[in-house]
Amino acid sequence: MLSPPKMRFRKQHRGRLKGISYRGNRICFGKYALQALEPAWITSRQIEAGRRAMSRNVRRGGKVWVRIFPDKPITVKPTETRMGSGKGSPEYWVAVIKPGRILYEMGEVAENIAKRAISIAASKMPIRTQFIISR
Repeated sequence: MLSPPKMRFRKQHRGRLKGISYRGNRICFGKYALQALEPAWITSRQIEAGRRAMSRNVRRGGKVWVRIFPDKPITVKPTETRMGSGKGSPEYWVAVIKPGRILYEMGEVAENIAKRAISIAASKMPIRTQFIISR
């Protein structure tokens, strides 16, 4: 699972998901990509599931780039705990995704294989996505 090696502050505020992505919305490495169409938090487990599905589907041919990283800790309080007594402990990590963000890229593979692999990875994501090809 992905998680940052060291954090300055263990617990973060939740924040708001508004606006569109101005960074990471252009294909840089490969020829094919999966782009987010909705805002969401994507967990490290979902990111890893998508990466595994893509690499398994192309059978070690081609390259896969993961363009997102989970750097936001999400805290959860234990069940049946009374109100108060502070914030819960960090449980898992998420990547904050805004519309337009590139999630995965793929290269050195035929278009039909890339489309199939990326559609399988898209089914692992909790948001609507689209398959795009660089010019």
